[in-house]
This record gives sequence, C-alpha cells and structure tokens, in this order.
Amino acid sequence: MARIVIIGAGMGGLAAAARLGALGHRVTVCEAAATYGGMVGRYERDGFAFDTGPGLLALPAVYRDLALKTGREPLEELVGLAPVDPESRHLLPDGTDLVLPNASRGGVARALDEAFGAGSGERWGEVTNRGRAVWEATRRPLLEEPLPDGPLADPYPAPPRRGLAKWLPRGSWTLADVARHELGGHPGLTALLTEYATRYGLTLDAPAGATVLPYMEQSFGVWSVRGGLRALADAVHARCERHGVEFRFGTRVEEVLTADGRACGVLAGGERIAADTVLSSSTDRGLGWERAVPDAPGRITVLLALRGARPPGTVHRTVVHAAAPAREQERPAFAGSVPQAPTVQVLRPDDPSLVPGPGHEAVTLTVTCGSRPDGDLDAYAGHLLDHLAGAGTDLRDRVLWREVRAVGSVPVPSLSGGVLQPANATSTPGLYRIGGAAHPGGGLARVGMSASITAGLIGPA
Repeated sequence: MARIVIIGAGMGGLAAAARLGALGHRVTVCEAAATYGGMVGRYERDGFAFDTGPGLLALPAVYRDLALKTGREPLEELVGLAPVDPESRHLLPDGTDLVLPNASRGGVARALDEAFGAGSGERWGEVTNRGRAVWEATRRPLLEEPLPDGPLADPYPAPPRRGLAKWLPRGSWTLADVARHELGGHPGLTALLTEYATRYGLTLDAPAGATVLPYMEQSFGVWSVRGGLRALADAVHARCERHGVEFRFGTRVEEVLTADGRACGVLAGGERIAADTVLSSSTDRGLGWERAVPDAPGRITVLLALRGARPPGTVHRTVVHAAAPAREQERPAFAGSVPQAPTVQVLRPDDPSLVPGPGHEAVTLTVTCGSRPDGDLDAYAGHLLDHLAGAGTDLRDRVLWREVRAVGSVPVPSLSGGVLQPANATSTPGLYRIGGAAHPGGGLARVGMSASITAGLIGPA
C-alpha cells in the first residue's frame, strides 16, 4: 500500500483518488477550497440551483468506466443520466432557426439540408467524416494512453486542392481552411464550426483536426445529469469515501517535498505530509509545473432565476450565434475584453430539482471571453439579455434576479498539430500531473481520462 497525496479535489483529483483508493492505496487529498468539485460548482438561492461550471456531459463512457472500476454499481445507479434530445437549437443572425438531434449524424444532415438547402448535410458530413479519421488516429495517444514523446502532426486528411490552388504552398490545414474550402464559406455551416471552436477557447486558426470535436459530440451524444453536474461530483466524492480517501479541505499545498531527487510528500499549512507518490492538479509553479501555465480564455456565466414555468417544447441547449461572427473570431475578442453581441450558450434544463416550484425556471447563459474580463459585468448581463431578445429569445420580463460570474479558464483539449498539454509523468520520479492543464486537456471527460492514465502509470498497491 503506497501513501499518495493528491493536490486538488477538482474532478480530476476526485477521479484519481477514487481509482487509486480502489487499487488499494492510502490516499489523502489536499484542497485549498472548502469543498470538492473544482469548477463543477453549485450556486443555490431562494430554491433555485445552478451549475457554475459545465452544464452538460460528453463522453459519459469515461465516468461509466470510473464507476465500474471503483465499485459494483453502474453510473446510471449513481446519478440520473439522460441524453439531451434535441442536442441543440441554433439561432443564426440571418434568422435561421436550426434544431439538431442528439447522437444522429444522419439526423444532423437532414436538418442541415432543410435549413440551408440540399447538399448542405452532405458537405458537413464530409467534414465530420474527416473528424472521424482524426478520432481514430488520436483516440489512444491523445485520450487513453500516456502522452507520446515528440510532436504529433495533425492527422486531418485534407482533401486534394483543385485548380490554381494546387500550385500554392501548402502548410497544415486550419479550421479556417475547412470553412473556406470544404464548407464553401457557407455562413450557416461556418457558424456551426465556429461555435465549437469558440466553446473550447479556440479560433479558426486552430488545426483542422479540431473537427474531431463536432464529430465526437454528434456521434456519441451529449448527456444531462439530474440535479446538475454537481450531482456527478457528489457521486465520485462518495465513491472516494467508500475507499477510505482522506480529504483535507482548506488546506493549501505550498511545496512538493523531495528526497534523493524523488517526491516524498508535500508541505501544506506548515505541516509535512509524507507520501510515496504525489499527484498535482494545481498549476502553481513548483507543484508539478516547471513553467507557468499560459492564460486561456475565460467565461462569463449569468445565472437567471425566472418567474413562470419552462415553456413546453423548450430545448435544453440553445446557441444564439454572434451578430458579427468574423469580429468574434478575432483574437482581441479573447484577450481581456467582453465581446459584444457574442455567441451565447443558453441552458434551460427540464429538471424540477433545480427550481423552487413548477412556476419557475433556472437558466444559465455562458459566453467565452478574455481571460480577465473587465467592466461592469451586471451591465454586460443586461446586454446579453437584449442580444437574446433580438434573436427571438426574450427572457427579460421574467427575471426575478440574476447572478453574474467571471469563471475560470475554458477547458482547452490537447490537439495534434496544436496545443498539447504536459505529460502526466514529470521529470521528478513519484510526481505526476493531472487535471485540465495536463494531458489530455480540459473538460470533464478529459480530466477523467487524465486520472485513468495516471492511475494506470502508478498501478495497484
């Protein structure tokens, strides 16, 4: 039985603690905050409850595997899990109202043909087929296994170029190339592609392999958790407790201790906690990261408590697209300011446990913005409500109160040909990195995979 200290009780730390506890190790988790979950937080007021971080779950297989590997109950017995269908509604600036089904690429193609004209679905399908090729090439090295040595070229199979273009110098394809050449610059299809990029803090100069993101979502689906995603954090925390994991909340780790070049514990609150192995999800220098982690785009989240019941037929997730998408994609939009009339994700769950009664609705708005947004955020929330009203979703007269938050950085995934998060194993024996800033990147699914990969590197007691 090894003594293991985990720095941080976010979802990566919880998942790692549950797996390592199940493998027979003695695990202690040190968390600077007063509770677990990290960005998977919860805000409650007047009978309303909101997720303050992610609101939907992709690739639930990651947490199904965690549930099975750490206990006998399947994930569906731990949390109320349901596919979101339709997956999303898109309101475009030209007035197009597009509804996409969940986990049905054929259904997506039919919806695109109906909205944008015959052939639109086929054109989009060709792009997501290329995303499938990226998935097949990168699933193991970028999601399931330790990070390989050396750079990873983008495996996106760009189509041959025609006409005079074939004589021009050719570098790696970007999402902008995909939009221009494969989607024909179609504004609606480009808006869909841009929304995926914006949601993950990317611009259209990201590698074309980022088409794996729409492929994954439209192939494997998007899921909701009854009670919000905080219920998932509660379930993983309970699994940790079953395996005897010790939690020390309000305990900030100041230093990883070493002896003979190997990690041997941590210094936390002036106390030395001995360990054979240390896992760090903190991005503070010296706690597993040899260099500072660069700033990533952030998010503004507006929590809306509404009077009146959720209207029948309301879609769980609506995307109101930017009024000026080209301006939103400029880098200054992600460099310290709040974008005007931006792309807004609107989550309207049909979950009675999140509201004080049937005559109320809990709605969350999310915008990708600069890493350090400035200005009057409450006034900005009013701007967002006006923007939504202009797109046909007017919630202004129903607002009882609103809570506005500038939240942490957007979960950036590792991408071949682009940003690769640092490997889980460090240059210090016995010290590992986990969480959204480590391989394979940010997002609930990826931090769960980070925990799985690292637990596999450590092995059973």
